[in-house]
Formats: sequence, C-alpha cells, structure tokens
Amino acid sequence: MNGTTRSVIVVGAGPTGLLLAGDLATAGVPVTLVEKRPRRISNLSRAFVLHARTLEQLDSRGLADELEAVGRPLDRLRLYDRLSLDLSTLPSRYHHVLLVPQYEVEKVLLRRATEAGVDFRYETQVTGLTQDPDGVTVRVTGPAGEPEELRAAYAVGTDGMRSAVRNAVGLPFPGRSVIRSVVLADVRLAEEPETPLTVNAVGDVFAFLAPFGDGYHRVIAWHRGRDIPEDRPVGLEEVKEITRLALGRDFGMHDARWTSRFHSDERQAPAYRVGRVFLAGDAAHVHTPAGGQGMNTGMQDAANLGWKLAQVLGGHAPDSLLDTYQAERHPVGRAVLRSSGGIVRLAMARRPWTLALRAAVATVVQHVAPVRRRAVGQVTGIGVRYAAPSGAHRMTGLRVPDVALAGGGRLHQVLNGRRFVLITPEPYDDGGGRKDRLAVERWEGERRTTLLVRPDGYVAWASDDAAPLAVEAALAAHVG
Repeated sequence: MNGTTRSVIVVGAGPTGLLLAGDLATAGVPVTLVEKRPRRISNLSRAFVLHARTLEQLDSRGLADELEAVGRPLDRLRLYDRLSLDLSTLPSRYHHVLLVPQYEVEKVLLRRATEAGVDFRYETQVTGLTQDPDGVTVRVTGPAGEPEELRAAYAVGTDGMRSAVRNAVGLPFPGRSVIRSVVLADVRLAEEPETPLTVNAVGDVFAFLAPFGDGYHRVIAWHRGRDIPEDRPVGLEEVKEITRLALGRDFGMHDARWTSRFHSDERQAPAYRVGRVFLAGDAAHVHTPAGGQGMNTGMQDAANLGWKLAQVLGGHAPDSLLDTYQAERHPVGRAVLRSSGGIVRLAMARRPWTLALRAAVATVVQHVAPVRRRAVGQVTGIGVRYAAPSGAHRMTGLRVPDVALAGGGRLHQVLNGRRFVLITPEPYDDGGGRKDRLAVERWEGERRTTLLVRPDGYVAWASDDAAPLAVEAALAAHVG
C-alpha cells in the first residue's frame, strides 16, 4: 500500500476525533484531521464528565493522571432527587466520575495527536465526498475558500450532530427533539452548594449545578413551559429564575462567562459504516445530557474503531473486521439513548402515575444489588460487553479490568490503544514477529486462564487450558 491508500481522513476535532486520530497516528497510520474551527480550543463547552471506562481508556494512553490532577472526582452520581448512583465500589481503578471540562480533555488529546504526527487542517470545511473501491475523496474548502481534494483509504465523520460526512453519504438521522430551550451557563456563585452535584426537578422546571474546579459552576436549567428559539440570547436573570424554581435558591449567581440555549435530541444513524466511510460520536448518535454519557460514548466509539482501522491498513486483518464496529457500537449507542432518555423522563415526571414509577425505580435501583450494578455499569460504561461468536469462551467480549501482571506492572501500562496483550499463566514466546502489535505478559498469582486482550481492553480470545498451538492459532486469527 502507498501512503494515500493506507491513510485516514478524520473530520471533526472534538474529543472523539482527537482520540481516534491520535490512536491511528500512534499506530503508524497517516492521518489528516479536518476541522472547520480555528486552531484554538475554546474554554466554553457542554461536556464536563468523564466516566470510569473512558478514564481507563485514557489511562492506557498515559493521559488519565493529567486529567485527574485538574478534575474533581465524585464517588456518587446524582440523577434526580431520590436517585443517586454510588460509584465507590466500581470494579475499576477509577471508582468515581471525574468532573472536568471538555476543553481540558481536548488539550491532552490534541497534544498527543500532534506529537504523533497528525496533519491538522483547521478552518477547513467539507463540501462533498465520493468513494470508490480503492478509497475516499473528500472535497474541502480551506481558510481562504480555496477548493481542495483529499484522498485516503477511509474517512471517519466525527463532526457532530449536523455532520457533513453523514449528509454526504446520504444517511438519515432519525429521531426527535426531547427537550427544547435548555439553558446553559457557566457562572460564579456567592454561596457554595451543600453537595458537589446539585440537581432537582419541581413540576415543570429542572436545574443542575456542578463545579468545574476553576471557580465556575456549570448550570443546566429547563422550564417546560418555555419554548424559546435557540438563537434568542440567554440572560443571567433567566438562568437564576429557573434555578430558584427548581432548587429553591440561585446561590448568588454572578459573572456569567458564557450562556447558551439548545434543544436536546434523541437520534441515531441506522448505520455507522457506509463502504469506506464511518461515523462516530455525535455524528452517529445524540441523546439527552442525562448521566453525562455523550462525550464518553463518542470516545468509546473511537477506541473501538481506531485499532481495527490500523489492523486492516497494516495488512494484518481483512476489511471484514471493520464490520464489527457497527455490530459492537450501534447497540451501545441505542442503549445510551434509552438510558439517558429514561433518566430525563423520570426526572421531569409530574403525573401521579409517573411520579409513582419514579419512586419505584429509585427504590429498586437503590436496594436491589443486581439492578444497581447494571445501572452503574450502563452509565459508567464499565458494564459494556460485546457479543461473542457461538462457542467462544465465556469471557470473550468482556472488558478486562486493570489487572496486576507479573513483575509489578498492570494491564493499562501495557495497553496503548493499538497493541494486543496476551496474558498467560506460563511464559510464552511468540517469536517476536508481532512485537509492534503484541505484548506478552504473565499473571501475577496463580490464575490459569490465558487471555488475549484487544487494544481497546476487551477479551478477543480466552482459554482455561490453552496449548501453545491453540495460542498461536488465536494470535494468527486476531493479531495477524
């Protein structure tokens, strides 16, 4: 393959696009990242929550500690007045949610992508896209309006809800608006709330407060009876009024550095792949902000797709491997739409029967352990499992925790988003022919199961009594 036929064009430099581009470039794949915004990271962003599974992915890339240092960990996630999720017992190194603005996440991902050699094209808009059996041609206009054609083996749209890539391949985006005229604001408070996360719904109003850690708090507020156009300016008095109705007081809000109004949709593309073009993040799915799952789901899309593209472009796997991206991530996106939508509908319940349902759901989640574990696993991403082929080992498709390895290391220190890890009970020598794509480690302790861990941290293959020939066959099938 020449440079063009083994390259990838990523459109959209948010967290999803940056993580994907960085993973590909780190794996040696030439990447062009097209972004219509100027070359700067805004400190005004909607997303501000990192969940445990995303922190695990960032940890395997050496980025989590930096974000932990600037974020605020919380071991309890409050969804509405009577329902909160205790995260302190999560089976993860990160038994908390991290409150950290999206711009801080973008900073570390941008640095990694830049250092890996990603070719950034800022102030560049996609105007069209065509594909053929050999590749994809993306038509763009640059900062001065000059037209250009970019050529690559594959293209990925990570360019948000109004995705130009999705429109170019003719994919619909079915769904509907769930909440209209939600107001956002970043404000300072004269009075500190009693709890880090403050949330409540009363009748037709809802408000949510969370700290950024830099002296500002994010406010999300909604009044059911106000359907105001998105382009109507948001004044601080409007934010304070809704907050008082929902929370009883406005905490002395002042010095708003940013306000915005938006509507929250529930939509999902029917396909995440069309030939040589893929969708990820908000280009593939959007949902309500309940539970803070949006940015996290997109970054998990990127973690799933990146290593698969690298394997195919490196000649180590057939193109059919890329079909598993749709098979694995589309159901996850659908589940997030359902869970986030359910949270919002219960939070805004006002009829007697819906209020009774909300109380019942809160009681069950709080007091029935299996239901609680499932809810926590869904929201944090820890519970995601990918379907396994018929007859596969019971662990196939499971997420692998940050397990201890012989010699004092741990799995996340060996995973890097592009390398498989074979964990064995006894020493194993694969001959070194896959050293750029495979690390061989041993368990710390007496565990006898042999695991082949995918670059995104899920089990590709497992055996309780694997002979060397079986291990080699598994490596040939999965690592190439």
